[in-house]
Amino acid sequence: MVLGELGGSIARALQQMSNATVIDEKVLNECLNEISRALLKSDVQFKMVRDMQLNIKKIVNFDDLAAGHNKRRIIQQAIFNELCNMMDPGKTSYTPKKGKPNVIMFVGLQGSGKTTTCTKYAYHYQKKGWKPALVCADTFRAGAFDQLKQNATKAKIPFYGSYTESDPVKIGQEGVDRFKEENCDLIIVDTSGRHKQEAALFEEMRQVSEATKPDLVIFVMDSSIGQAAFDQAQAFKQSVSVGAVIITKMDGHAKGGGALSAVAATKSPVIFIGTGEHMDEFEVFDVKPFVSRLLGMGDWSGFMNKIHEVMPTEQQPELLQKLSEGTFTLRIMYEQFQNILQMGPLNQVFSMIPGFSAELMPKGQEKESQTRIKKFMTMMDSMTNDELDSTNPKLMTESRIVRVARGAGRAVKEVKEMLEEYKRLGKVWSKMKGLKIPKKGDMSALSRNMNAQNMSKVLPPNMLKQIGGVGGLQNLMKQMGSKDLAGMLGGNK
Repeated sequence: MVLGELGGSIARALQQMSNATVIDEKVLNECLNEISRALLKSDVQFKMVRDMQLNIKKIVNFDDLAAGHNKRRIIQQAIFNELCNMMDPGKTSYTPKKGKPNVIMFVGLQGSGKTTTCTKYAYHYQKKGWKPALVCADTFRAGAFDQLKQNATKAKIPFYGSYTESDPVKIGQEGVDRFKEENCDLIIVDTSGRHKQEAALFEEMRQVSEATKPDLVIFVMDSSIGQAAFDQAQAFKQSVSVGAVIITKMDGHAKGGGALSAVAATKSPVIFIGTGEHMDEFEVFDVKPFVSRLLGMGDWSGFMNKIHEVMPTEQQPELLQKLSEGTFTLRIMYEQFQNILQMGPLNQVFSMIPGFSAELMPKGQEKESQTRIKKFMTMMDSMTNDELDSTNPKLMTESRIVRVARGAGRAVKEVKEMLEEYKRLGKVWSKMKGLKIPKKGDMSALSRNMNAQNMSKVLPPNMLKQIGGVGGLQNLMKQMGSKDLAGMLGGNK
């Protein structure tokens, strides 16, 4: 069961509970049993699932709930919080500091994607202005140095390793010393993959750690490992001081729950997740937005931040002004399609948008959807400026549609399909009319300043109804603090 399927199962259980005429203990138990089955099927450790059930039942005590309490909302909030607690050890990991050499050591099982993850981690920081370097202290696996060398060269990141030296401790120490002299501020040490039965390799790992004195040890966990995750993660934690976890292959058809058990075993936070093979398919992990996306609630802040990354700063105030006016043109749709294509794999981007049309992004058809967006853009390339900038859908007459189809080399029905998508997105956009624009006029400020009224416009109607409408949102904000609520609904940390 992939995490998307897990989220779907949990979301369905919550929906069935919400549809019940009367919310009582029987309905709660049915909902929790359905969620528990989904978690166990996804290889989450039995003890974690049992503890989650008990904690929710303690919170949702029907005898103690006074009349007038919104039982649906209390149950949903309790489930959300418990899922967050399962993935959150309650502490943060070491954060690299600029101006000094930060040594980061990667450890993990054979085949977990550790070497690729080292490069992704380096590339992530390189884009933010850091000077990373890679050290291959893996002398056990044939081809390890070649793989790291190839990855590093492609990402234009300096690297160190040896074809002749067999002592990983010596390579690790020499590499770290060299890159410290070269004033690299992020020195990443890749080590041999191993499993908990290999005592000699664990001893080697300890020696590399002693020689390189890492500021942070990152445990790389393949999301497909299943029930073995807890024991394996615990074995690493007992050998070296694991301070953070990165979960890989979150895009595949593997079960993801086992990897979540690694958080409990290492008592260390997940800091990144690998979502594909490409260098940029690597996301910062934040518990509340992740659970929001898991439950199909979206991650509005993550989406806004991605747009913030790819959109030129000078364009942001103009776009936000149009957003507040409810103005949506074909040109705006074209520009946003351009931004979306720069933001990474489409299934991840669209999962961040609450209530986004599944038709534009059918599961397992990411390439087809990307092709469809590009096809739409090609059609818009054949339009006049007046057509692109008009807010009147009736402007596109039959003769204009035929002309656009001919110019783009597409069928008339395809142009009409594109115009239908424009109308649909226009309806969503119009709901944002009256949005309060931050003084700075930038996307990141907007995502930070989402209030109950703004959030109510973004959330799908069925979700808003479950929460209790705008009034329910406001009450939750008072109870939890707006910052926490924003996180719960996909906002910033």
